[in-house]
Amino acid sequence: MGAIFLTESDVHQLMDMDSSIGIVEECFRQLHAGKATNNPRQRSYSPGIMLHSLSASAEYLNKVGWKNYTTTREAAHFHVAVYDSVSGKMEALIEADYLGQLRTGAASGVATRFMTSDKVSTVGLFGAGKQARTQLEAVCAVKNIQEVKVFCRNEKKRTKFAEEMSDSLKISVEPADSPEQAVKDKDIVITATTSKVPLFDGNDLKEQAHINAIGCNFWNKAEIDTATITRSSRIVCDSILQCQKEAGDFREAIETGILNWDEIQELADVVGGEPPLNRTIKLNRNSEHGLTLFKSVGLGLQDVAMRAEILKRAREKNIGEELPF
Repeated sequence: MGAIFLTESDVHQLMDMDSSIGIVEECFRQLHAGKATNNPRQRSYSPGIMLHSLSASAEYLNKVGWKNYTTTREAAHFHVAVYDSVSGKMEALIEADYLGQLRTGAASGVATRFMTSDKVSTVGLFGAGKQARTQLEAVCAVKNIQEVKVFCRNEKKRTKFAEEMSDSLKISVEPADSPEQAVKDKDIVITATTSKVPLFDGNDLKEQAHINAIGCNFWNKAEIDTATITRSSRIVCDSILQCQKEAGDFREAIETGILNWDEIQELADVVGGEPPLNRTIKLNRNSEHGLTLFKSVGLGLQDVAMRAEILKRAREKNIGEELPF
């Protein structure tokens, strides 16, 4: 059987958020069990363009693969290839913009499921783009969210986003007039922007709030401040090795000694049942009053796991264009 090519339209037809959350949760469980490996992102630069490359193996699926994408000032182009780990043959080449949004949202959904109580019901969201949409969808898929406040700098954009997501999710999504309004009294705060500087004052977060910080994957950028990290009694990330290269949200805290890498737990260990790494002893704080923080930079393993399921569904439904190899 030859390789197939799947378009963005095919991916929209074949995959949904609920399925994505299950797939991503399982890939982290298998990573903890030693049945998968992930290689941190590499970047290649040339004037006007950047190539980003991630790769991973999923022994539990008998797949290996990569995700490559280019970014320029005008656009980004995403592709994933999946290979059979026995024959070594390519099985699929897939356009991967929407799937990237799904898998990133799904990782936050998994973290939110494991790191928050069933009582959470309110969300403050920073960003009104594609990633913000799937972040909100994922959190609503794992928790009974009733109220959302969304903030971005463009008033028309945040108003339109609120209207569309209210209709889509059948909950109250309202535009916030300020960062403070988006954060105040919220159980969960999501950052999904391209900001280079912190979006809000961490002292404005309510006690026991949970933060999903997903927008920053460059060492010279940050969406959250050191106050947020200082107040966090539990910090989890998708990959410490990759965060050491890309998580600018941690940079100032690491460089000033507020945070050490050995205080951060990986999501694979959380899903795998390892006990929390609790910072409250060092900080002399009651864990009941501390924040929880999930930092995501995005892993190639998530892409491979998602694309393996996409390939399976495509073959079952006879979707995709046959490639000449």
